[in-house]
Amino acid sequence: MKKILLLSDTHSHIDAGILKYVEQADEVWHAGDIGQIDVADRIKKLKPFRAVYGNIDDKTVRAEFPLDCRFQIEGVSVWITHIGGYPNKYNFRILDEIKANPPKLFISGHSHILKVQYDQKLNLLHMNPGAAGKHGFHQVRTMLRFEIDKEEIKNLEVIELAAKL
Repeated sequence: MKKILLLSDTHSHIDAGILKYVEQADEVWHAGDIGQIDVADRIKKLKPFRAVYGNIDDKTVRAEFPLDCRFQIEGVSVWITHIGGYPNKYNFRILDEIKANPPKLFISGHSHILKVQYDQKLNLLHMNPGAAGKHGFHQVRTMLRFEIDKEEIKNLEVIELAAKL
């Protein structure tokens, strides 16, 4: 079993509120728009870290992290990308691939809108953790945490962080 902390759109912001949840996870996944590389470096010092770059990320972040991250964990196929869309509105860049080879768990960021939605057509779970950073139109900073245990995704929790100032 793995305890996962999922965040996105930190836009160079990391604080004690985020790090408290990092400490409680087995792995941390970031769905892009990391911002400054030191955000990733601080998390990597504490826990295993998987991430993709987003549209605001500079060449340093893009050199370290891919556009798409596909992997298997605990028997679950996972695909993380920053601009991926959501069920019935997937981004055109990934549309053919997600239809041909859907993961069990599809994760994207970018919208700053927290969304967890099951795609019955493709038999996959879509997650967007919203935005953990302070930049953007969102009013509440959010992350997700969940467990993956023997092909089962369970105990999903929405984490609301301190409001943007």
